[in-house]
Amino acid sequence: MKKNQSLSLLVMAAGMGSRYGGIKQIDGFGPHGETIMDYSLYDALRAGFNNIVFVVREEIKDTVKEMFLPKLQGKAQVHFEVQSLERYVPARFGKVERKKPWGTTHAMLCGKEVIDGPFAVINADDFYGRPAFESLADFFKTAPATHHAMVGYTLANVLSDHGSVSRGVAEERDANGYLLKLNELTKIVNDRGKIISREEKGDRELSPSLPVSMNCWGFQAGIFDLTEKMFVEFVEKNIQNPSAEFYIALLVSELIRQNLGKVNIIGGGTTWFGVTYKEDKEEVSGKIRALANTGEYPQRLWK
Repeated sequence: MKKNQSLSLLVMAAGMGSRYGGIKQIDGFGPHGETIMDYSLYDALRAGFNNIVFVVREEIKDTVKEMFLPKLQGKAQVHFEVQSLERYVPARFGKVERKKPWGTTHAMLCGKEVIDGPFAVINADDFYGRPAFESLADFFKTAPATHHAMVGYTLANVLSDHGSVSRGVAEERDANGYLLKLNELTKIVNDRGKIISREEKGDRELSPSLPVSMNCWGFQAGIFDLTEKMFVEFVEKNIQNPSAEFYIALLVSELIRQNLGKVNIIGGGTTWFGVTYKEDKEEVSGKIRALANTGEYPQRLWK
């Protein structure tokens, strides 16, 4: 990273929250109604991130701006980018006939115009912990321009007791620990002590110690050109498929396959919790209160 270059955090907050039954990105979980996003922003600022990019749906843009702009003013540059269905879709494809967002890679692409250096990408509704942001900031200090990073979390620690979850699983790595392939497994369950991936070809047991992506990434700005090219190709193949989503896992796998860069699996994935289902809320709130009670976070984040 060049001296005095901005270090950006892109927060993906445009998800629909269909399984949660509400807008979990702006729901309150902390002792004084803090969102999970609040804690990620707090951790990112103290790790040295100074350019915050929210990627949101149009319907919640004003709400997110009202909630977070006063907290971040004077601490970082702040941008609010809308992940509309038409954005970066070439006009030749006509009107986009779908309700579901295009996915996490498209969300990331929506930050292209306001990011000019290294950046981290996170979900708004996942709690990643301070070490994750510190690890990413340290990585960017020395990483070559073609090296990117995935904060690795242990599979056994990132499941839900209330249903299946989708995870990017790093099942293939080279001798130096660089990621070779990230498999996006969309139905992982804890079944009587065994971790099972429900797949079209049948159930498959997974090792509980596998590193997985929780969408806590570090990318160099050069990734955006490849991202836009791949997104257009994805749209061309899926314009008639209203449920198709372009995951970051697919982008990363293609980056590696084409030998356009390396992806380091870095440390920092010591604490994670998040909300997929409404039933997760009480547990997540309890964990945040416990961290505040131990002094890891102030009882009121933004004084």
